[in-house]
Amino acid sequence: MKATIERAVLLKSLGHVQSVVERRNTIPILSNVLIEAVEGGGIKLMATDLDLQIVETVEAQVEQAGATTVSAHTLFDIVRKLPEGSQVSLEAAEGKMAVNAGRARFNLSTLPRDDFPVIAEGDLPTVFEIPAATLREIVDKTRFAISTEETRYYLNGIFFHVTDDDQPVLKAAATDGHRLARFTLPRPDGAEGMPDVIIPRKCIAELRKMLDELDGTVEIALSDSKVRFGLGTAVMTSKLIDGTFPDYNRVIPTGNDKLLKIDPRSFEEGVDRVATIATEKTRAVKMALDTDKITLSVTSPENGTASEEVAGQYGSDGFEIGFNARYLLDILGQVQGDAIEVHLADAAAPTLIRENDKASALYVLMPMRV
Repeated sequence: MKATIERAVLLKSLGHVQSVVERRNTIPILSNVLIEAVEGGGIKLMATDLDLQIVETVEAQVEQAGATTVSAHTLFDIVRKLPEGSQVSLEAAEGKMAVNAGRARFNLSTLPRDDFPVIAEGDLPTVFEIPAATLREIVDKTRFAISTEETRYYLNGIFFHVTDDDQPVLKAAATDGHRLARFTLPRPDGAEGMPDVIIPRKCIAELRKMLDELDGTVEIALSDSKVRFGLGTAVMTSKLIDGTFPDYNRVIPTGNDKLLKIDPRSFEEGVDRVATIATEKTRAVKMALDTDKITLSVTSPENGTASEEVAGQYGSDGFEIGFNARYLLDILGQVQGDAIEVHLADAAAPTLIRENDKASALYVLMPMRV
């Protein structure tokens, strides 16, 4: 194989695929990126960890078609350090690949392309499109609540499912048992009859990186075991989490009768300030609710105490409730509006947070004892 490609194009594409590759691999071929020069121009780059695979096709001048695999992180580091604007020549033969640009010469070891594993997609019967901006919003407003606890592996992703509420909708939900985030949007054409799927955390993280550079729409194709995202010049395929997501609707409170309306920015800044003295063990921030104000306070045995008053509209009986400061900040960081509604019941019941009853995103937070 022999091809020439612009450094910037190669670097961007390698940046997408190499982040799938795990740093420590017991199977040597999984540390590599598959580079395939296609007759008539174009290079295909592919990387996988056996659960997630990214393939990207980029423009290049191909003198001789062919394919090889080479260390993904090494090649990425080399290309990153090559001079800007340079043309990179890739030439593979007899177990080696020469990478040349300007006066720089590299000769890298390769492994045969026939050993490179490819995720077999099988049949993906459900196909629909979502605007890239919408998919970005779905991911941002839910992924912070994904559990990192490996024992409850079925919570290690975002749960996508379709339901018929007042109208057909697609819902995305994530929870770690302490908080829940849910995003609802009208059901896209083609998503009817879609199976319930849990998209793994790593796939969500890689998808989010690539959505930053994308306008237009994303094509999503899925079965009950795999999902494929069409992202412009790249295609990402992932296995789904094989498990059952719990019925999260049971934890969304419907009878919380105490309503606090508050400016999310001043609330977020107040929580952030008082939480400065909180230690890892005592991440709790206490909220004392009173008519038209709340008092935020943190008590830390090591550091002392902090309190701050924040204006808010509240007309029910006063009481105190505690929350994990970081969890509260994660939620407030996703709220864009000028006001949010905090629906409370008592110091031990789940609390519902949303912008209003028309908002696409809804959050549930479990209180802490303080």
